[in-house]
Amino acid sequence: MLPPGSWFRPSCCSENRCCDCNPDQPPRSAHCTLPGTPAGETIRAGLASKATEEFAEFYQGASTSAAAVASDTESQPTTSDETVAVGGTVVLKCKVEDPDDSSLQWSNPAQQTLYFGEKRALRDNRIQLVKSTPNELTISISNVVLADEGEYTCSIFTMPVRTAKALVTVLGVPQNPQIFGYELPIRETEMARLTCRSSGSKPAAQLRWKKGNKELQGEDLEVMEDANGKTFTVTSRVAFPVTKEDNEVEVTCTVDHESLQNSERSTSQKLQVYFKPTATIEPDPPYPREGEELRLQCEVQGNPIPQEFLWMKEGSDMLLQPNTNRILTLPFLNKSDSGTYICRATNTMGSVVVKYNLDINDASPMSSSSGTYHAVIGGVVAVIVFLLLSLLIVLAHYLIRHKGTYLTHEAKGSDDAPDADTAIINAEGGQASGDDKKEYFI
Repeated sequence: MLPPGSWFRPSCCSENRCCDCNPDQPPRSAHCTLPGTPAGETIRAGLASKATEEFAEFYQGASTSAAAVASDTESQPTTSDETVAVGGTVVLKCKVEDPDDSSLQWSNPAQQTLYFGEKRALRDNRIQLVKSTPNELTISISNVVLADEGEYTCSIFTMPVRTAKALVTVLGVPQNPQIFGYELPIRETEMARLTCRSSGSKPAAQLRWKKGNKELQGEDLEVMEDANGKTFTVTSRVAFPVTKEDNEVEVTCTVDHESLQNSERSTSQKLQVYFKPTATIEPDPPYPREGEELRLQCEVQGNPIPQEFLWMKEGSDMLLQPNTNRILTLPFLNKSDSGTYICRATNTMGSVVVKYNLDINDASPMSSSSGTYHAVIGGVVAVIVFLLLSLLIVLAHYLIRHKGTYLTHEAKGSDDAPDADTAIINAEGGQASGDDKKEYFI
């Protein structure tokens, strides 16, 4: 054991280099750079390691009187625990209020020195210096792996040496979940059984199910440790009966884990459900008349889509056309085509029968809409005729008035005139001297 006061000689052990002036002189750190060693490369010196062990024994066994020498103003370094996901970056901060001209040091869980002040001691490019002052030493570790988990130590080499621990917890990020157990379409009313699995989580992740927008209750979660002994694989199973409404609906498995934060990892499986067909018959045109062509279309829904169609007329055992066509065509309707028509559609799940009652209308009657149209046309024509007649009456009246004026002028000079022309001239001349009796013809 080294006597008090003989262990630290700055003039001999400056800049964290091993001392050769005194073989018993311990370095500032358990790891030092020997003369001639490449910069930044760390080795463990046997002498330094031995000295460090002696320091630990000395400080742990210090008497109460020695502890009393340290005043209340000597500062204790402070750190904080950190949590980081695999692949992320963790920042380790160590602060001290009164460094007492002593340097701060960060060490990893294997007690390897990472940084001593501004000097990097461990060759690992993931570890970078963030801040180095007499009161603070902050470093960062990027691309964190599971092996980086553990207790990191911040030390200040006062008398005695003071340390603080920072626990780094590394979260294993779960892989995208996978859904198993679904291979073939499920028949209506059967049970769908699906399995969801995700590995690589630490701690174990949680899984949840949804069918469309509806939550599904899965069975108890199974947790299994991975081969690395650090992460876990989780498995969840769900079972539910299906109906035809579940056809083309997506079932989703989502993994929940604290390492994902606001992101989400999920996978979906679209269901294929086989069910019996349903059908209706749609006529074209909707109001068939005698002499027109009629198309009866058998509209079906089913999975798989029906490929077999049988058309018959009620009261007859004969097929109306080949069984692969869902459209029945009647090219020229007559009264004898009236009756009930039957379409039978079949798929692998079963058959459906649908009927249509055909009632043929006469070809001559005009529909109410057509009658209304012609009534409007007739009204427009009547208005036009009325306007023309009114115009003719006004024109005739105008012409009659002008003809009466001519006859009046002729009569004024007819008493003394031998003929009509002379009478008109006399009538006009006789008034020439009076301004109020002048008449102009334009």
